[in-house]
Amino acid sequence: MPESPVTSVYKIAGQAIADVISGSPVPEDPIHAENTVKWVVSLFPEADDMLLVAALGHDIERAVRARRVHKSDYTSFDDFKAAHALNSADILADLLGTLGIKEDFIRETHRLVKLHETGGDDRSDLLKDADSLSFFQVNLPFYLERNGVERTVFRAKWGYRRLSPAHREKIHSFQYEDPRIDRLLRDITRIRDGHGSLTR
Repeated sequence: MPESPVTSVYKIAGQAIADVISGSPVPEDPIHAENTVKWVVSLFPEADDMLLVAALGHDIERAVRARRVHKSDYTSFDDFKAAHALNSADILADLLGTLGIKEDFIRETHRLVKLHETGGDDRSDLLKDADSLSFFQVNLPFYLERNGVERTVFRAKWGYRRLSPAHREKIHSFQYEDPRIDRLLRDITRIRDGHGSLTR
């Protein structure tokens, strides 16, 4: 996988974002942020700074405890994810504003992060897929350890469903130390052969 590019805007914004994310109570957040950037570059080597900054900061709200949204406050997982995405977009925009970054850059980065869970156009779909692939590659073992098998199955089904079909095969190259994850993925990805269900 290509390394994350380093450009002037990305370098300045990236350091500020990384400083915030380093304080996240979710231990895999810094790894996931960097890995999502790498996936954006892998899927689209011509990605601009706005995509790269959005990729790095797409989950930034989890590191800002005073502004973080909580799953228990929402009636559905989709509503929670939408609130998470908007909150991250707002927090990232505020941070970029303090760095003197141009308004059009901030506006597009905000838009991308707001849409990173659902996509909707080529650029936000790219971010969504990079985030999804990184979840399976990096976050899944941590998620299983914290939440147990049942909740992990639900989350993995949700993540697999939102991943563009063209990229679903990529998760089969990921290797895990925990054999439960391999079994879990075999079960939820049977949909690729026209079997099973992605409902809860």
